[in-house]
Amino acid sequence: MEPRSAAAVGRDFPYTAKTLCYIEVAKDGTVSSHGVDANTYERARSGESRLFAVWPGSWRSDLFVIDDLDECARAHGLLHDQQRTGLADHEHSVRWSLDPSEKKPTGSYITVRVHLDCGCAINDLDAFARQMRAQRGWDIATSGGWGGSAGSGTYMRVRRKSLDS
Repeated sequence: MEPRSAAAVGRDFPYTAKTLCYIEVAKDGTVSSHGVDANTYERARSGESRLFAVWPGSWRSDLFVIDDLDECARAHGLLHDQQRTGLADHEHSVRWSLDPSEKKPTGSYITVRVHLDCGCAINDLDAFARQMRAQRGWDIATSGGWGGSAGSGTYMRVRRKSLDS
């Protein structure tokens, strides 16, 4: 039985779901189970291995072949995807302020409101956190809540000492 095609599911395939288990099968038959990183992507692209994913359902789990490696890499932030993230691949024009709800403004992590004056939108906190770490050295918490609106800015938790003034 051939595994189902992840590409056939399209953009709805949950490449980054926490319940998804990736399986890499090397040419020599060696099997490893782990997440997707740049090395995994390159091995699969070069034909050194094939990448599969098990997507658990309520009553059964389905095996998928990851046959659109670039889409998988975009979902994992290995390739830039402006459509998915809302973020252009450029130096962002960023303003930030302490969120009015912040109760401990001297804590290690504080809640801030971020405004992007460059016209970008934050649709993917992980992608924004990677870009801000590279561009400004910010340490943004990606495991907690975030959100907001264009008018009020996007709120997120950031390590206070990593923020610029």
